[in-house]
Amino acid sequence: MSTFEEYAALARHLSELRRAGERDAAADTARRTAIRAAADQLGHRLAAQEQRLRHLGRATAQPEPALAPATVPAPGAAPPGDAGHRTAAEASYPRPHTGTALALPAAVPAPVPAPREPVETDPAVAVEHARRAADAADAAAHAAEQLAQRPPLLPGWSPFARAAAVYAACALVTVVPTVVLELGNRVGTVGTFTLFAWMCAGLPVLALFAGYFVLGRWGAPPLGAGTVRRYLPLGVAVCFGTLPIVYCGYFLALRFLIG
Repeated sequence: MSTFEEYAALARHLSELRRAGERDAAADTARRTAIRAAADQLGHRLAAQEQRLRHLGRATAQPEPALAPATVPAPGAAPPGDAGHRTAAEASYPRPHTGTALALPAAVPAPVPAPREPVETDPAVAVEHARRAADAADAAAHAAEQLAQRPPLLPGWSPFARAAAVYAACALVTVVPTVVLELGNRVGTVGTFTLFAWMCAGLPVLALFAGYFVLGRWGAPPLGAGTVRRYLPLGVAVCFGTLPIVYCGYFLALRFLIG
C-alpha cells in the first residue's frame, strides 16, 4: 500500500471517529437536557406538593413539622463515629512531652483498611427514584385527603342522609319538652297560646340550632365544612315544616279523643 492510500485510510478513520464523537456529544447533550428538564419538572411538582401538604395540614389542624438544622462539625473536630478510634489511638500513642522519650506500644495495631472508592450515581437513575418517591407521596396525600373528607359522625353516610338523620334526631328530642308542656297545659300551669307558640316556633328553632351545631361540630369533614350550610334548608324543612304539623296534630287529636 502506498503512502497516499495509507493517508486516505487514516483520514477516513479519523473522519469516522470525529463523526462518532459528534454523535456521542449530541446524545450526551440531549441526555443532559432531558435530565435537566425532568429535574425542573420534578422541582415544580415538589413545590406544588409542599403547598398541598401545607393546606392539608392547616385543614386538619396538624402542626407543620420543624426541620432540624444540619449540624456542621467544627474545623479540626473528630467525626461522630471516629471518637472511639481516636481515643484508642491516643491511648496507644501518647503525645510526646518536652524532655521525655516517646513510649511506643508493645503490640502493633491492626492495619487501617484503605478507603472505599465513591460510588457514582447516574443522574437519570436519581431523578427516576425521586419521581417514584414523589408518586408515593402523592398517593399518601390523596389517601390523607380522602380521610380528611370523612366526618367523625356517621362517616359512611352521604351528606344528605347524615343531615336528615341529625335534624330528625334533634326534632325527635323535642318530644320530651312537648309532653311536659302538654301536661302543664292539662293542669293549667301552661296556657294554650304558650303551648302552641312553643310547638310552632320555640321547639323548631331549638331543634334547628341543635342540628346545625351537631353537624358543624361532628358532622362536617375538615375539607368540606361548606356542606353544613348547604343542607340548612333541609333542617328548616324538617324542623319548621314537620314539627308544627306533627305536634299540633298530636295535640288536637289528643284533645279530640279525651274531650
